[in-house]
Formats: sequence, structure tokens, C-alpha cells
Amino acid sequence: MTDEAVRLRELHRPGDPLVLPNVWDAASARVVQEAGFPALATASAAISAMLGYPDGEGAPVDEMFAAAARVIRVAEVPVTVDAEAGYGLPPGELVARLLEMGAAGCNLEDSRDGGLLDPERQAAYLAEVRAAAGDALVINARADTFIRQAPDPLDGALARGRRYLAAGADCVYPIMAPADAVKALVDGLAGPVNVNQFPGTSLGELAAAGAARVSYGPFPHMHAMESLKEFAGRLRAGEDPA
Repeated sequence: MTDEAVRLRELHRPGDPLVLPNVWDAASARVVQEAGFPALATASAAISAMLGYPDGEGAPVDEMFAAAARVIRVAEVPVTVDAEAGYGLPPGELVARLLEMGAAGCNLEDSRDGGLLDPERQAAYLAEVRAAAGDALVINARADTFIRQAPDPLDGALARGRRYLAAGADCVYPIMAPADAVKALVDGLAGPVNVNQFPGTSLGELAAAGAARVSYGPFPHMHAMESLKEFAGRLRAGEDPA
């Protein structure tokens, strides 16, 4: 078990969540780290955009992992890598590549090409990832029922989350779960529940609901690009943007 994975697990505290403004390159990693955050998380959507590809495994895995490795290279805190749906890699190869770059954890989502994966097959995949990693990776199992607008997304996330925790996942990530569903997820799952904050939710209410980790996905990158767009627009208009 690596010290980084131990520390990352310890930072998942229900009600006092680990807050992660997601990063996409070495420069953004340094900014977030220097702000005092105790861990870093990459965002696949942001890295894909940086590389010029669509999100959802649209970028070559080698390029995605090279970008994540650059984040880890400059990090002095644990880094969890958004590994999307695993890029079709066998579990052993996925784990080997993550550990080789120094990752302390990973996200693994349960949808591909716009549709949800079979939960039993996904649980089996997660079990193989756990067997290959031992305790050296914090596995954050994403449950995509809300983002994929599945029927009864709360019940679906609970059912999937229970399977994934039983398979060896450390925590469950019901992405885009509304704030009023987070408490039910926390109460219904025997493991940490990680959520993302998006417009219409507040960090305080997510913490009060028992979230163990709150991340921001592509929003930090989008904010940075909006700042650049404004800067470029003012400069193009002949203004002094400094």
C-alpha cells in the first residue's frame, strides 16, 4: 500500500468532504496545490479539451495518461486520475499503467458511448482492478444513472453502488446527483459517497448531506478558458487587458 493511497483514503470524510478543484495539466496542478488543497484530481473532459479531442474516451489513451503523468510529476500531494471507463484496457494493464505513473487513485465510470454498462459486468471489472491493485489505488466507482437519465436514477445508483462496493471499490461517485438525492445515497450505501458540485448546488448542503468528497470536473477548466476568452477579446478590440 502506498503512502499516497493511504492519505487519499483518509481524506474521504463524510460530512467533512475532500474538496477537489479538478486539474488538467502541470500548470493547473501547481495552482491548485499552491492554494493548499491536500490532493489533486484530473478531469478527463478538461484533458480531452486541452488535447483537442471530445470527452468520453475520444482521446488516445497514451495521450490522456501522458497528461495525467505530468500532473503527478509536479504534485507533492496524492493524485487521483480520471480514467474514464478504462479505455478498454484489461484490468491488470490499467492498474500497471496507473501505478507506474504514480497515481494514488482513479475514477472508473460505468457508461460508454452514451449508454450505461451492465452493472454486473462492471462490478466484475472493478473486482479485477482491485485484485490487481491491492490497496495501492483508491477506486472511485462512478454510477452514471443521473447523467444518463436512467429510469429511477436514485434506485439505480443505489443498486449499482452496492455492487461496486461489494466488488472492492473504495467509494461510489453518482455523478450529477442532485443535492436532495445525496442524503439518500449516503444513507443507503455502506461506503463513502463522492459527488460533484454543479450550478444549483452548494458545497455546504453537499457536506451536510454526508458527502465524503466534492469535485468539480471540467468547471475549473471552463472558468480558465472563459478568462482567456475575455482577455483575448479585449485585446482584439484594442483594449489593454492588463
